[in-house]
Amino acid sequence: MKTLIIQPVGPLRGTVHLPGDKSITHRAFILGALGEGETTVSGYCRGEDCLNTLRAIQALGIQVNEESAQVMITGKGLWGMTEPSEPLDCGNSGTGMRLLSGVLSGQDFFSIITGDASLRSRPMGRIVRPLRMMGATIAGRKAGEYAPLAITGGNLHGCDYESPVASAQVKSSVLFAGLLAEGTTRFTEPIQSRDHTERLLRYLGIPLQVEKPMVAINGRVSFEGRPLVVPGDLSAAAFFLVAASIVPESEVYLPNVGINPARAGILEILADMGADIEVQNRREASGEPVADLVARSSSLHGIHIGESRIPKTIDELPILCVAAAAAKGETQITGAQELRVKETDRIHAMAQELGKLHVSIQETPDGLRIKGGTTFHGAACHSLGDHRVAMSLAVAGLLADSPTMIDDPDCIETSFPDFEGKLLELLTNSP
Repeated sequence: MKTLIIQPVGPLRGTVHLPGDKSITHRAFILGALGEGETTVSGYCRGEDCLNTLRAIQALGIQVNEESAQVMITGKGLWGMTEPSEPLDCGNSGTGMRLLSGVLSGQDFFSIITGDASLRSRPMGRIVRPLRMMGATIAGRKAGEYAPLAITGGNLHGCDYESPVASAQVKSSVLFAGLLAEGTTRFTEPIQSRDHTERLLRYLGIPLQVEKPMVAINGRVSFEGRPLVVPGDLSAAAFFLVAASIVPESEVYLPNVGINPARAGILEILADMGADIEVQNRREASGEPVADLVARSSSLHGIHIGESRIPKTIDELPILCVAAAAAKGETQITGAQELRVKETDRIHAMAQELGKLHVSIQETPDGLRIKGGTTFHGAACHSLGDHRVAMSLAVAGLLADSPTMIDDPDCIETSFPDFEGKLLELLTNSP
């Protein structure tokens, strides 16, 4: 088994060009397949999660021409996909599975969608219930609670659905199904989740009605493909924002980063903790706000991260645990029980693995309590097959008193190819 070894050296200095936003890449690929004519997606994420979504739309009969800098997708319209001859494999991607399930529910054929062992253990009932309400026939393990999912689609009708969880994946699955359904589909969630799908739909000319936290779409509106530009991934930037903040004398420049307000909680929380992060050159690309970020080392202090902030920060909470461990005072995270049903139980994973570094961290039913300011001790840790856990531990290792070894780091490839190389380059650039 491969091991990632982090040497506690610093500071970090230089520029990091980030992979394209993973969430937007999934959506751009799928909407390119549903559009009419050519969609060019540039700046896309080449992580395995997104490539699995691209392979899935190819298996559904959509022509794809993949190059290093861009992907050209020749869409066939809302119902141009064809029945796949094999099950569609989403690998480790919950986003890919949930969004594609919404699309497959509106297609007039049978399909099976599955993934790896981790993905097959994640809750799918949250999308199966509304898709069944709209007319799809879906079978799966535990009455459709878990993948693989067998979907017989077609003849969907709009519905009014109130989701018990704030989830951009559930919302997007229902909106994609609503695009293929007759009538109007309304989706309401407890708190507004990230709105990448809504922004892309509007950019492509598809009208929506939004009264937060409700969004409605009228079905069967065709649209033409057009160029889509994917900004750098803020969730990927988070690891370098925290690293630069906690490693003394660091300064890191991150150009072309998406700063969507619905998911920019990492910037707000780090600012509240005392981080020195400068936002420069604000602009827009394909409907998404974009900026360049500069992060400098600073003295962080603990805060309370409550339930209202979780939807905007859900993917960044593992690395925020590292920031909290390096900060002065105590940080408490509450209302984050959704972390327990990610690639792994991230609450338990961060408590267990940071504990190996002698971090004072206590697991609670819906979050974590972290006492900062202690010395990190190098240790042998495990990624538990979760890319965000692995990268968070790598950043923590930069502050340890001896090398930190992280087993099974290959999972990082799902979202951030060459993370290790970019981290080492920043360390090499330091004086």
